[in-house]
Amino acid sequence: MVELVAFLGNPGPEHEGNRHNAGWLLTRNLPFNDYLQWRRKFKGLWADIESERLHSLCPLPLNDEPSSPEKVYFLKPGTYMNRSGDSVHEAASFFKIKPEHIMVIHDELELPLGTVSLKFSGGLGGHNGLRSMKQQFGTADFWRLRLGIGRPDDRLPGQGGKEGSGRGIVDWVLTDFSIEESSVLEATLKIAADLLLQTLVFGPEDFLPLWSKKKVV
Repeated sequence: MVELVAFLGNPGPEHEGNRHNAGWLLTRNLPFNDYLQWRRKFKGLWADIESERLHSLCPLPLNDEPSSPEKVYFLKPGTYMNRSGDSVHEAASFFKIKPEHIMVIHDELELPLGTVSLKFSGGLGGHNGLRSMKQQFGTADFWRLRLGIGRPDDRLPGQGGKEGSGRGIVDWVLTDFSIEESSVLEATLKIAADLLLQTLVFGPEDFLPLWSKKKVV
């Protein structure tokens, strides 16, 4: 059961279209966007929705029971990526939500563009937003919906980009998607947003086998 969804990214117009902001960009494609009223609190923006509304957008099969709380909360931390956990922890504490009932949506270097991955717990992959989450909660036992952005090359973090390119990992994640990448991204985000809705209604556990790492575009 997911009670809180955190979309990771960096605030400010200069970061809006960055690869690192894939989590924030997903919010534009939510099937229930019209029902969300974003408000400022918890060092960011938050909104909520009655699960009954989510069920109306994702009807349950006959004889199936919903696996969702009465209300689901959404958060866009405004603390910059490396302090994301501050915002999420504040919201989770206020609403009394345990880490295992949190879904974090973020960009993922280790997956190619056009790939979506659902995961529970595990390593942090060098992601500063996830590292901040673990620091604040004392555990990595939370759900992740990972959006592939690929790497600038095959080198490890900290080794820089291709020789002569002047591009390293930091430069890569803090630059915008190209025009060609944007078309793939938009199609991916629509599929990921539909997946998110289904996990909120039915619970994420049953989706793990199919969505552990799925190339969708």
